[in-house]
Amino acid sequence: MTTDRTIASLDVTTFLATSGLGKTIFHVKAGEPLFSQGDTADSVFYLQKGRAKLTVVSKNGKEATITLLAAGDFVGEASLAAVGGRHLATATAITPCAALRIERREMLRVMHDGHAFSDIFFSFLLARSMRIQADLVDQLFNSSEKRLARLLLLMAEFGKPGEPETLIPKISQESLAEMIGTTRSRVSFFMNRFRKLGFIEYNGRIRVHKSLLNVILHDKLPDQNAISPPTSKPPLNRRPAR
Repeated sequence: MTTDRTIASLDVTTFLATSGLGKTIFHVKAGEPLFSQGDTADSVFYLQKGRAKLTVVSKNGKEATITLLAAGDFVGEASLAAVGGRHLATATAITPCAALRIERREMLRVMHDGHAFSDIFFSFLLARSMRIQADLVDQLFNSSEKRLARLLLLMAEFGKPGEPETLIPKISQESLAEMIGTTRSRVSFFMNRFRKLGFIEYNGRIRVHKSLLNVILHDKLPDQNAISPPTSKPPLNRRPAR
């Protein structure tokens, strides 16, 4: 029986860092799944170390990247909604990862008994919900160039003043294109453009400079007429208005 003293003394940091009853720490190599689409959703996963991505595969075999995961993120939280459900996506390690697998029953217990843990978990869910809304607004109203700039900044985890320039995990242009809803050729064009403007360094791995924030915050891009890749179609000739 859990007492109020036990509830009050729950050390969230220790809980998320150690294995125990209903909890297992496991390690996966880059390219290996934490769980796969269609697997029984019976656990929530807490990423202790590393980076991962969440992807879905359509019936015709097309894969799309939904979001990227970093240390401190939960994933698989849909398993709390119903018993016997299935994962609707695949979580795959981008870099070597350590993850804590928390069984559904243990997750529900600690959410009920540990108020500090519940606060952290619900704060995470709220932040993820706000991120999803921001992603939707981004898709609806911003150009693909702005969407790519925002994604790179999020991957580099900028936001706090004084942070150093950040080297983000290796990711393909195809995955970047999937996440912002455009083509790989447009991503390639914008990446080369960002590199020429000094916003990023790009040689297999991507290092993002804070100057890329100018694209998002101030629309500061020299030569605004060059924001789109050139096309083979000539411009239409319009007669001057009389």
